[in-house]
Amino acid sequence: MNFIMTVKDAVAKRFEQLCDQRGICPNELATRAGVTPSTVYSMFDSSRQSIAVVTVKKLCDGLDITLAEFFSGPLFDELEQEIH
Repeated sequence: MNFIMTVKDAVAKRFEQLCDQRGICPNELATRAGVTPSTVYSMFDSSRQSIAVVTVKKLCDGLDITLAEFFSGPLFDELEQEIH
């Protein structure tokens, strides 16, 4: 069975990549973004179905990147269409 990546999965994966590139842990991301660590960890929870755009914006602010920078790249370009 092939894994179909959802938008939420791609968002979590992208933040994971950015944290790895910067050498920071989820707690540090939370501190930089002014959100609780549980907010960041819940994003990585596969049982959670979505993440709010305002949360994505805060996390991007914490990493000092724009939403455009966050969403540019193959992770989002290769997502399946949501409307079937």
